[in-house]
Amino acid sequence: MPIKVNSDLCIGCGTCEVLCPAVFKLNAEGKAEAIAQEDIPCAKNAAESCPTQAIEIR
Repeated sequence: MPIKVNSDLCIGCGTCEVLCPAVFKLNAEGKAEAIAQEDIPCAKNAAESCPTQAIEIR
């Protein structure tokens, strides 16, 4: 179940990183990226909290 962040939609608010630091971090451009593919429940919570719906979990 891949976790992806659409960098075109991401505004770099950091909500995903705060809610799920094991899966998300902000990169050098200030955009979120998935750094792990584990902890799907945590990632789903972050995706639901993303203000721009930039997180995709398949």
